[in-house]
Amino acid sequence: MPSSDNSSGIKSWPQADRPREKLLKSGERSLSDSELLAILLRTGMKGTSAIDLARKILDKFGTYRNMSHTDIREWKQIKGLGSAKIAQIKAALEIGRRFREDEADKTREKISAAADAAKIVMPQLRDLKTELFKVIFLDNGNGIIEIADVACGTVDRAMPIVREIIHAALQKFAASIICAHNHPSGDPKPSQEDATFTRELSLAGKMMQIRLLDHIIIGDGKYYSFADEGRME
Repeated sequence: MPSSDNSSGIKSWPQADRPREKLLKSGERSLSDSELLAILLRTGMKGTSAIDLARKILDKFGTYRNMSHTDIREWKQIKGLGSAKIAQIKAALEIGRRFREDEADKTREKISAAADAAKIVMPQLRDLKTELFKVIFLDNGNGIIEIADVACGTVDRAMPIVREIIHAALQKFAASIICAHNHPSGDPKPSQEDATFTRELSLAGKMMQIRLLDHIIIGDGKYYSFADEGRME
């Protein structure tokens, strides 16, 4: 790739080296991270090409995952990034997140183990800055009826309401449920509050003939399963 030159933009490069032309000729997998970002940015600023601007973004955030849940104020600290460019990048990141969810959807027919449930909710929960509780509602054959958000909390904790979860399960004619939430710290080790909640939800479910099969805590690329650890009553 030609070296960055503040006096010339991407248009002055040989066509084979321009990111857009390179993508159309050789495919998107042939592009570097900075080249992909440059296509989204379209233009740079005076004295700075789109490639240079893309490199500044990557230098600041490091990875696409870090970009996906970063406050807008941090983006605006990068000189040359206006609201339109930020919106374009954020939209592309969200498309990527939804693509991962679509891939997970293919496995949603049936839950056979904690790993199945973790695989489904991991893309949705692992990068959140606050705790979010989800419930997977299952039929008699452990087939998924629905996956729903039930509570959103602060960075420290969420406040799921046991009664509302059980009520929702009854409305959906669910035979069993799996509860899942994230730890923004990245460490999936359960707290005492997590253990207490699991016990209370399990007891409430038994009273209404709805089994709590598992409570899964999502960390940074890893998870904790109460069922796998033998902690389900």
